[in-house]
Formats: sequence, C-alpha cells, structure tokens
Amino acid sequence: MKIPASEVLLLLALIIPVVGSFFIFLCRKFPNVREGITLITGIALFANVSLIASRVFTGERPEFVLAEPFSGFTLSLAVEPLGMLFALLASFLWIITSIYAIGYMRGHGEDNQTRFYIFFACSIASVMGVAFAGDLLTLFVFYEILTLMTYPLVTHSGTAEARRSGRVYLGILISTSMVFFLLAVVWTALEVGTLAFSIGGIYPEGTEPWVLGLLLALFVFGIGKAAIMPFHRWLPAAMVAPTPVSALLHAVAVVKAGVFSILKICIYIFGASSLHNLAVAEWLSLLAGFTIIAASIVAMGKDNLKARLAYSTISQLSYVTLGALLGNSAAWTGASMHMVAHAFGKITLFFCAGAILVAHHKKNVSELDGLGRVMPFTMGAFFIGSLSIAGLPPTAGMWSKWYLVLGTVDAGELILLNVLLLSTLLNVYYLVSIPIRGFFKPLRTPVSGIKEAPLPCLIAIGVTTTITVGLFIYPEHLFQAVSGLVTTW
Repeated sequence: MKIPASEVLLLLALIIPVVGSFFIFLCRKFPNVREGITLITGIALFANVSLIASRVFTGERPEFVLAEPFSGFTLSLAVEPLGMLFALLASFLWIITSIYAIGYMRGHGEDNQTRFYIFFACSIASVMGVAFAGDLLTLFVFYEILTLMTYPLVTHSGTAEARRSGRVYLGILISTSMVFFLLAVVWTALEVGTLAFSIGGIYPEGTEPWVLGLLLALFVFGIGKAAIMPFHRWLPAAMVAPTPVSALLHAVAVVKAGVFSILKICIYIFGASSLHNLAVAEWLSLLAGFTIIAASIVAMGKDNLKARLAYSTISQLSYVTLGALLGNSAAWTGASMHMVAHAFGKITLFFCAGAILVAHHKKNVSELDGLGRVMPFTMGAFFIGSLSIAGLPPTAGMWSKWYLVLGTVDAGELILLNVLLLSTLLNVYYLVSIPIRGFFKPLRTPVSGIKEAPLPCLIAIGVTTTITVGLFIYPEHLFQAVSGLVTTW
C-alpha cells in the first residue's frame, strides 16, 4: 500500500536524526566529516519539517499510526499547529547549536565528541516525537525517551560531579513521570476511554470537578521537565554538562518539551471551559507565579553564570505554565509566543556563557567586570538576550510577555499580573546588570586587544541575537501563526 507523501514526511522527521547518528558513528575517526554530517542532518531535518509546515498551515493534518500496543490505544503521529511550531523551533535551533558546538567542543578540548553528537541527534529525534505525538500515550512514550537520550549528555564529562548530577537529573524526571504523569494517563484512559487529543478537551461534561482537578495536578507535577517547584532541582544540577548541552536543555529540547506538553494537555485534553471551572487550576497558576519569583530571587544570589541562567530558566518556564493554566486566548497566545521568544533569548545567553568560558576561562559573574571591552560582540549579544528574557524592547520577549499580561487581566488575576511585572524588575537586576558591569567596570585582568570565542561560536550567537531582535521588529508571521492556533483551539 502506498503511503501518502505527508505521512512519509512525518516519518522522516523521526528517521532523519536517527540515520544521521548512525553515520556520525561511522565517521567517528574523521572529525571534519563527522561534524559535516551533523550539519547536513540538521539542515535535512529542518527542510523536512518545513515541508510538513507548508502543508499543515494550508489545512492538512497528516497522521500515521506507528503501533497499537493496547486495543483501542495507539502510538501515533499527527500534526496540529502547536506541535508544528515546536518542531520548527527545535529543528532550526539544532542547526545553530551544532554550529556552535563545533567551535565550543574543539576550542574547549572536550573528550568523547562523537558520543556527544550521536546523543544530540537522538535527542532531537525524541523531540520530533513529542512535537508530533498524535495522542497522550505517544506523548508520554517520547517524553520518556527524551529523558533517556539526554542523560548521557548531562554526564558527558564522566566526572564524579557529572555522575552525581546525572542521578539527580534521571531520578527526578523519571520518578515524576512514572508516579504522576503515567498515573494521569492511565486514569484518563479509564475515565474517558480514549487518549486522542481533541479541540476543546476530551473529558465529558459530567466529570466530577475533583477528578479533573486531581488529574490536572498530576499532569503538571508529572511533567517534571517544566521544572515547576518543588520538582526543579534537576535543571541546575544538569549545568555540569558542556555549554552546548545546556543550550539543548534550556532552549531546544528538554524544557521546551516540558512546557509544550503542559500547554498541549491544557488545550487538547482539558480545554478552556474545564480549566475555567477548576479551583485547582487557579492554585496551580499561583504556584507557577511563586516559581517565577522564587527562582528569580535564587538566581540573584548565584555567582556562577550558568547556575544563574539555570534558575532564570526555571522562572521563565513557569511563564508558559502560567499561560497554559489561565486558559484564555491572550494567555495561550502569550504562552505559545514565549516558547519561541525564550528559546532564542536563552540560547543566546548560554552561547555567550560558553564563549566566555572558551575564550577567557571565566565561569562566575564576579569575574566579568570589564570583559565587554575585550569581548564586545559576545557581551553585546548577552545584553540583547537579557532584554528579551526581561521582556523589554527591542526584543521578542516583549511581545510574549505583553500577551501574558493581557491574559492575567482577562482572567482577573491581579496577583499574577503583579508577578509578571515584578519578575521584569528582577530579570533586569540579575541579567541586564551583567553586560553593564562588563562594559562599564574596570577590567580585572589586563588583556590586550579583542579576544572573542572561535568563529563558529560567534556565527551561532549572531544568528540567535539577530532573530531575537528581528522577531520584535517583524512579529507579524509569528503572531499570525499563533493567532491561527488560538482560533482553532
């Protein structure tokens, strides 16, 4: 039987990174060829996902059943606009992160580089599975595979600290998903008889509010990759990994898979009407607000640059969780846009942190005084990325935060409105202050001339910084795509 072209493209989104990882292994003794294959694979995946997008945004909804492990319940792939947006984001940033990784891994003299590129590719394949999951069971399966594929990246260095951090990473993410997420999936299957995503939700009108509330809590806490407190410790622990892995965790794959899953479940499993009638949704949104402020306060006290960025990510993820739980058009628009804005802003910051480490071997904020005069390009990009995380012009983060603010106003949540406004001030304090001290404080250790990171690192930084500003100046395409999502919800 001939498989339709759209379904072939859908399968290729999973197959391309896996095949790429195989050829990366075969060329392990030839670094230039190995890294060339990495880039070619990334470009091929993005081209394939773009072809799928061209069909989806004109109304097609390709689907493909991979297996039927239980009667009436399948592992299936299906494309809807929200998943399409996530897949485009992840596949594009894989190319940029790979360019950066080439400069970083060589410049920093990292060991086991072939293993790094192999598991990076397998992680992206898992992300494609999450993005294109056709039902709740498939989402759960690829969510778990993503955890396993990223574990070797977290423990890449092989040190005692890396192994200890890997245990925290694996322990929290596996335990939350098995204890809470899986229970919610099974309970939903028993309650409804289906796990298929559906516009407006799948729970029937007569479902008891306490059942819906408990299920919502199980989903939110079970998706540990969203890092809502108290299940957040895995994220700063994972910062022991190389900077390209940190970029993967914080912008491309893991955390975005977490908040994407929560947003998709709120929209397609619960629906707006169910969320509006649940007191638990309001309490969970307040917990997300607490996470935003608490993580920002912790970040203020971190001198290690990557640790500060890690707690910043914990705070920013709860922006998306908050928007998902508010359950109105403006909030869902803001949450969807923030997935994109945060991705480009935060990956820029991690790229800059890695560039500083490679070029000057500095890890702490207190060591960065005056470094802007030595690394003007990197520190200028850090400034742009910081503005985006804070939600200030001229960056993409302003538009996503604007719609989140509108979402809190529409929901009548004054406390959460103040949380978003306060978080902006905190972000300015612990992020924007870094490039300011880099440009205006005296240099601690004299350095002659300009000394930036290797060229591949600078190319990647330049691309993500440009897009961060470009999405502020020309937000129409992103807004139209997201607005289209909202009208279908």
